[in-house]
Amino acid sequence: MPAKERIREPLAALARPDYIEERIKAGWRLAAIEWEREVSEPAAPGQAPQSWIEDIPYGLQVSDDATQLIGNPAEVEIIVLALDMIVDDCPLSRVADELNLRGYRTREGVPWTSGALFRLLPRMIDVGPRVFNSQEWLTRRQRLPKVV
Repeated sequence: MPAKERIREPLAALARPDYIEERIKAGWRLAAIEWEREVSEPAAPGQAPQSWIEDIPYGLQVSDDATQLIGNPAEVEIIVLALDMIVDDCPLSRVADELNLRGYRTREGVPWTSGALFRLLPRMIDVGPRVFNSQEWLTRRQRLPKVV
């Protein structure tokens, strides 16, 4: 694979179209545009902008020292149970009923629904490789029908 050369050029004004054409003719390809602006109150060092807020992925929690994400045993148990039932070809409504019968609740403290499980499916896919490689999953997998 050929090596790539990259350069960064600070600009004082908008790039002229003829300048961009010159660069393209010289073999360059536009790879990114970086924007900046003046703000009234800069963020404290190490602090993310306030608009950068996202939920902690299901099955994880913040460690006691708040430096990393670690597994949440109760949520991982729910994921494993749900995956196990989905692999057994159970409909999401039945999976939700089973979770509710066992007393499990969502993070919001409400009973599980098919919709809540459907929204959790991408996370189950993320977690799946860790579960599928575990010894516990290997024993569960033995009872599945063989696909020819």
